[in-house]
Amino acid sequence: MSGSDPDDELLSRVFLTRVIEPGDAVAGRWVREFGVGQVVRRLREGGRPLPGVSEKRWAGLLARARPAQPERDLRVARDAGVRFVCPGDAEWPGQLDDLGEARPLGLWIRGRPSLRMWALRSVAVVGARACTEYGAHMAVTLAAGLAERGWVVVSGGAYGVDGAAHRGALGAGGATVAVLACGVDRPYPRGHTQLITRIADQGLVVGELPPGDHPTPSRFIVRNRVIAALTRGTVVVEAAYRSGSLVTARAAQRLGRHTMGVPGPTTSGLSAGVHELLRGDATLVTDAAEVVELVGDMGELAPDRRGPVLPRDLLAPGARRVLAALPARGAATAEEIARGTPTTEDDAIARLYELRALGYVERHGDGWKLTRQAMISVQGGRSPC
Repeated sequence: MSGSDPDDELLSRVFLTRVIEPGDAVAGRWVREFGVGQVVRRLREGGRPLPGVSEKRWAGLLARARPAQPERDLRVARDAGVRFVCPGDAEWPGQLDDLGEARPLGLWIRGRPSLRMWALRSVAVVGARACTEYGAHMAVTLAAGLAERGWVVVSGGAYGVDGAAHRGALGAGGATVAVLACGVDRPYPRGHTQLITRIADQGLVVGELPPGDHPTPSRFIVRNRVIAALTRGTVVVEAAYRSGSLVTARAAQRLGRHTMGVPGPTTSGLSAGVHELLRGDATLVTDAAEVVELVGDMGELAPDRRGPVLPRDLLAPGARRVLAALPARGAATAEEIARGTPTTEDDAIARLYELRALGYVERHGDGWKLTRQAMISVQGGRSPC
């Protein structure tokens, strides 16, 4: 196989996806230094190991290489509506090149849209498999909000937060991408077969492994680097201290992508990993607008957050200060109120008559006290501490 012919390059990379594990930086260095065609020849012919591997590991690679049939893998993939995209192809997302020697050898893609175009405006939403109702709600809401704003939601197709994120995007009529740790023709987990089939019909299902390959724990971990690299930022919704979603977030940080976390109850172990991220360089987010403010273009700002406007907010500052100086119970003289503001007694009296006209205070002899209406307004603005 010669690396100069595009068809040979394609077959060579398909061959390597059957032999080399995803994320293998040593094999990535071989490809960079010797070229795809030369690496394939050495694996087919045997002989001395390529640099950086032991005799035992080399023997294992040769054993994998012997039954590999790239032509058959391509045929099976095409029959399942799956295509193979190589680095340098028109559909290849250039941001995956940031992974360096751990860059995928190629990607198997199921679905009609262009991965390169979709990845340009995408956000990863990941989190705990055994998430709480709160976590599922936040994932659905975030994903739907992102989809409504024209962003592609990327996740791993797993139970819990991943599935909720995909459903949120689909439910909003938006775009979503599932990055799997197995062959894209074999949905995993099986309980998500219907969901992943729907994603393939309406969006994209992506993976590094050839048709029929099964997931393993290590493949889930290395898959996460693709999710991180493919997107502009990663949002973590619920994660324990030991969580695969934290691997995605840390990969995003290493790649210079935005890393975000949704806070949760401090009493929940599923919030511990997210809170640890937030104690570091991650940014706290609570909705899609705040996510887009970080990952979006200049000017895509989240709205200012504030409580409801109360009638007392419309008062002049001096009148608000006088109103706040009145005791919650009983009456106070104008002199006492002036000391609490602080202002002059004459100014306090003028403000008190303004407030009486608006129904906030009433006069009792030499004293002034809050009306029932004002009690609610003033107490609502005071800190319980």
